[in-house]
Amino acid sequence: MQLDKILSISGRPGLFEMEVQTRSGITAISLIDDKRISSPVSRQISFLSEIQVYCIGKEVPLNEIFNRILKHESGSIAEVSPKASNVDLKSYFFEIIEDYDEERVYPSDIKKIIQWYNLLVTKNIIALEISKSNTKKSDNTSRK
Repeated sequence: MQLDKILSISGRPGLFEMEVQTRSGITAISLIDDKRISSPVSRQISFLSEIQVYCIGKEVPLNEIFNRILKHESGSIAEVSPKASNVDLKSYFFEIIEDYDEERVYPSDIKKIIQWYNLLVTKNIIALEISKSNTKKSDNTSRK
């Protein structure tokens, strides 16, 4: 899962794929509507590969959270709506990661993670990795 060029820009909905970095900011393409935007450096720009979720005693990279959701959902979009109640969002997130810090991870954070996950799955940026094990039967015939 490559999230190195996927970013979130404060004040703009959705996620973006970075196209070019300039002295004054970045040029990116929206994953929602494929429109090209430019954003100044003054806006907070966060790469998904650098975001971590608070857990008890540690921080877990967002990439790992997405992998856990992918496994939980068998590669499809999340079963819970990002617009669900706070109780439903928290219980769903608890199914994904049991030791997340409930005092530091807010329902709005969970909502955003689920929205991002659904967008990334819809755009086929992240997908469940299916390991194909090709087992070959070898005929071991011994000659005497």
